[in-house]
Amino acid sequence: MSVAYCLCMTEGILLYSAEGSPFCFKSRKGKVRLHWLCQALVLIAAGTGLGFVVASKNVSELRHLVSWHSLLGSCTLAASLLQAACGVTLIFHKQLHLSSSLPRLKLYHATCGLVVYLLATVTVMSAMFSDWFQAMVKGVTWWAYLLLPLFPALVVMNQITNAYLPRRKMSS
Repeated sequence: MSVAYCLCMTEGILLYSAEGSPFCFKSRKGKVRLHWLCQALVLIAAGTGLGFVVASKNVSELRHLVSWHSLLGSCTLAASLLQAACGVTLIFHKQLHLSSSLPRLKLYHATCGLVVYLLATVTVMSAMFSDWFQAMVKGVTWWAYLLLPLFPALVVMNQITNAYLPRRKMSS
């Protein structure tokens, strides 16, 4: 699940940056298709991970949804599914006869996507506080792992805000 959110989702978002992705397609259509592929991989990997977690908890006879990490993870997965549904509306906006304009829908999709990405970042960081992780990783290394997800989150936040926030004209 960490690979899904930390790698696939990050790359799926950074595709739209001119210098942020190794997959610098010239056409917007190519970027959109690769974005879809990356985000679909996120959902597939996250769903697979969820299946393994549920199976492991059932075999161990442990309760579900008792930690902050599991609650945040459930919210993140639900938000990811909703965001994917919103992405589908962008592709089929004409057929759905939506009242909002396409640029406004793209703004909503990007803004909600940023919220999902930040929720995923917090979920990944909350895993660092589990008993298992703290038993495996200690000291300065633990702090490095804790802070590591913040750097891509800052890059993604910067990209989305630069792409969608209105620019003020400087007058001299």
